[in-house]
Amino acid sequence: MTTIQMLNLILIVILVLILLLGLVVVLLIFKMRNKKTTENKEEIKIKSQAENPNLITRTGKTINSIYKFMEFDEITDNMIARKNRKQYVMVIQCKGINYDLLSADEKNAVEAGFIDFLNTLRFPVQLYVQTRTLNLNDILNQYEKRIENINDQISKINSQIEMAKARGNNEAVERLMFDKRRKENILEYGESIEEYTQRISESKNILQQKTFIVISYYTSEYGDTSNYSKEEIDDIAFTELYTRAQTLIRALSSAEVSGKVLNSEELAELLYVAYNRDSSEKYTLRDALNSEYNRLYSTARDVFEEKKQRIEDQVEQDASKLATRSILKADQISREEMQKRVKQRANEMVDEYKNELGQNLYQETKKQINEANVDEVLNEKPKTRRVIRKNV
Repeated sequence: MTTIQMLNLILIVILVLILLLGLVVVLLIFKMRNKKTTENKEEIKIKSQAENPNLITRTGKTINSIYKFMEFDEITDNMIARKNRKQYVMVIQCKGINYDLLSADEKNAVEAGFIDFLNTLRFPVQLYVQTRTLNLNDILNQYEKRIENINDQISKINSQIEMAKARGNNEAVERLMFDKRRKENILEYGESIEEYTQRISESKNILQQKTFIVISYYTSEYGDTSNYSKEEIDDIAFTELYTRAQTLIRALSSAEVSGKVLNSEELAELLYVAYNRDSSEKYTLRDALNSEYNRLYSTARDVFEEKKQRIEDQVEQDASKLATRSILKADQISREEMQKRVKQRANEMVDEYKNELGQNLYQETKKQINEANVDEVLNEKPKTRRVIRKNV
């Protein structure tokens, strides 16, 4: 093989290597472009999902999201945020009077006040009436707590009565017995009220109408808010809505209608009842919150902590009994010691007048002192006897 042939062969090999390297570079560039295109598609998909709250199934079918159905973003600072925070809503709950029971003059005054209210409106409002089944669970819980409190008071009075009886303080016993009878009357009345309220709550035919005034505020009323943060926009909307709400509440007072701004929890309950007409009567929003169904997970109280708490409660109860018994026993011992000292001093006083008393009278007096019950003697009303001394 000549030198020219060797050079040609080397040149061919070099060209083949260059072609292979070029092909590898083209493949790498193609893969990178495909990867970048896929990432761009994912970003576009995420943005479209954020802008469009609809859900997409595995088959690619689009279904409406619950967030789009509810038509509000969130509840914050006693307001309902809507339309990507472009609209804010505040709600006033109104409590009126029975118009039919008013006299003619009072009706005219109420009508005049309502006309003044309408004349003060400088912004659009909406009236919303919601009918609910009367729920008396909160009232029943309050009655139960008060009845338990009265039972505890009666138990304490019983302990005080036992201590007063042990001391022989009849006046304190009578005062405590009177207080006990008064508490028992209150307890009996409270139990009857609780039973009556319980029967009413079992009836599902008692409905309650609640009237609300809905106030809206659009951020476009303030101007360009693109340079403001979310917190700043919320503050602006709250300030404007709260001012409008207070203006309406003052205007409604002239028509004998009181009003208050619903807080965030009450707004959530309002929406919950509106979206769950049937189930809201059986399962309230407060039940759901107390059950912590809005959490990802819930944890029960540790078993050892509960056992420790039960032991501490038992120790507290036993300590209270021991303290009561010890006080009674110590009081009894101190009274016995006092009785001994009283009798001893009484004997000493009689001994001082021994010469002036006859022997029989002296012995009988000593006997009466030793056998006497000091508490009974002290509680007896003294009998006065007129003594006439003859001058010798």
